[in-house]
Amino acid sequence: MDTTSENTVHDVAIVGGGPAGLSAAVTLARSLRSVVVLDAGEPRNAPAEGAHNLLGREGVPPRELLTAGRAEAEGYGAEVRDARVAHASGDAESGFVLTLDDGATVRARRVLLATGLVDELPAVPGVREGWGSSVLHCPFCHGWEVRGRRIAVLATGPAAAHQVLLFRQLTPHVTLFQHTAPELDDATWEQLSALGVRVVEGEVARLDVEGRSVRSVVLADGTSFAVDAVVVGPRFVARGELFEQLGGTLEEQPFGRFVPADPRGQTAVPGVWAAGNSSDLMAQVGASAAAGVMAGAGIHGELALTDAAAAVARRRTPSAAARA
Repeated sequence: MDTTSENTVHDVAIVGGGPAGLSAAVTLARSLRSVVVLDAGEPRNAPAEGAHNLLGREGVPPRELLTAGRAEAEGYGAEVRDARVAHASGDAESGFVLTLDDGATVRARRVLLATGLVDELPAVPGVREGWGSSVLHCPFCHGWEVRGRRIAVLATGPAAAHQVLLFRQLTPHVTLFQHTAPELDDATWEQLSALGVRVVEGEVARLDVEGRSVRSVVLADGTSFAVDAVVVGPRFVARGELFEQLGGTLEEQPFGRFVPADPRGQTAVPGVWAAGNSSDLMAQVGASAAAGVMAGAGIHGELALTDAAAAVARRRTPSAAARA
């Protein structure tokens, strides 16, 4: 099969070559489905030194993990292309057409969106510079690496107090900077006081960063506090433009916007599936990979039923030649 031809119709086109997309590709290719993975090369965890809570690969550098995943998918016959999808159209009955940013097109019977999400960071100078190294958001992804250190939690929403409780397990040196967050209620004040958490009022003007290491938090009045790491609460926004082009509607939840899908990854748009952070804003690497396997299995099963129904229809309908 010439998988580079624009006339080729793949069983499945997967948009996104992260843990979810590559795991789905392996699952589908192992069932002899023709699969193409289209990857724009923008992994969310690229700034991180290692991926954590991944059994057997704890601390593996993200790029190394993806390189190995590509090799595994290609080893089973999947095609992986470095490409950005600019537009999507079509439906489950007539097939889907994905137009790449160079004008080329890819055709497929089904589409899996494993496009991930974008972290919308607080607009505080220094946050982006330290992001993924000393500016963190997840205690499970990065907490061990800053255990026992001086941690500042930058409050930009109601979840900040919960972040304090989680990071307080890792170090007694936690300070909550209220910044622009709502006033704390009495119960939260009591919790923080009992845990010995310092609360600093006032807007944060910037983080002082050397390289990618945060050195201090500076308030608008110039007061500076020495710290080793800063915890923020980004807004998570799924890369959902293609889903909307295919007729889907993104949904909102307290932490951001996502592609709604059932536990297998099937969306309300027939023939369109989603896996990983595009549909689960909180999924870590292992959960994203598992979701990719589930979606791959679900797509294969749905295509098998579709193919069986088509075979029955052909058998029940005599050909024109036979009728003649």
